[in-house]
Amino acid sequence: MSQPNRDQAVAALREKCVELRVDILEMLAEAGSGHPGGSLSAIDLLTALFDHKLRHDPKRPDWPDRDRFILSKGHGVPALYVTLAQRGYFDRALLPTLRKLGSPLQGHPVRGTAPGIEACTGSLGQGLSIALGMALAAKLDKKEWRVYVMLGDGEIQEGQIWEAAMAAGKYGLDNLVAILDYNKVQTGVVAEVMPLEPIVEKWAADGWSVRRIDGHDYGQILDAYDWADARDGKPKMIVADTIKGKGVSFMEGQAKWHGVAPTKEECKAAVAEVRSRAGRSS
Repeated sequence: MSQPNRDQAVAALREKCVELRVDILEMLAEAGSGHPGGSLSAIDLLTALFDHKLRHDPKRPDWPDRDRFILSKGHGVPALYVTLAQRGYFDRALLPTLRKLGSPLQGHPVRGTAPGIEACTGSLGQGLSIALGMALAAKLDKKEWRVYVMLGDGEIQEGQIWEAAMAAGKYGLDNLVAILDYNKVQTGVVAEVMPLEPIVEKWAADGWSVRRIDGHDYGQILDAYDWADARDGKPKMIVADTIKGKGVSFMEGQAKWHGVAPTKEECKAAVAEVRSRAGRSS
C-alpha cells in the first residue's frame, strides 16, 4: 500500500472506530450485562483486520476460500458483532438485541447464529487449538486461506494455549496468525494474577515469528498484518499492547470494567467522551 493510500486507510479507521466504540457502549448498556473493557481494547485491531487484510465476503459467509477468524477471547464478542455489522454480515438494527433471549447475538460467539461467526468460543484457552486445526486442514488440503485468531492476555495463562503454540511451531503453520490483545487487565491485573513476561521470547521459543506493536496505532497494526503475510515456515504472533476500556477515561485500565456493563447514564457520558476525543460535539 502506497503512503497516501496508507494515510487514507489510517484516517478512515480512526473515524470508523469512533462510531464502533459508540455501538459497543450502547449495545452493552441496552443489554445490561457484558464485557466493555476487552471489547474496547480490541476494536481497532478487529476493524483493521476485517477492512484491510482478511479475505472474506459478507454476502457469502461460508465461501470455501475465505480466511477464517476465531475470537478466542469470546467475552469480547461485542467488538466482533459491531465489526461484522459494519461490514454487512447482518443488519445493524440487531445490535441492541445483544444477550436477549432468541437473539442471534449471544454473550459469547455461537457458530450457526450470526453470520461470520466461525466457532463457539468463550471457554477460554480453546480458540488457538481450533485455529490450529483449521490451519492444519488448510495445509493438508493445499489451500491458500489463512487463519487469524485473537487471544486475551488473561486467557493465555491457560495451559492448552501453550500446547497449541508448541504444535503450531512444530508443524510450521505459516498460515496461522495469532493476535494478542495485551491490555494487561483481566478480573485483576494480569501481572499480579499470573505474569506473562517475557512474552515475546516465550512465543519465539516455541517457533513463532513475533512482532510487538501499539495495538491502537493504526499504522503499526496495518504494517503488522502485512508482515504476517510471510510464508516462511513459522506461525505469526502479533503482541498488541492495548488499553482496557480504550476511549473512555473512567474505564481505561480498570478491572471493574472487565465484565460490568455501563448504566444508561454511564453510557451517555462514555459516548460523549469518545466523540469529544475525536473532535465531535455529539
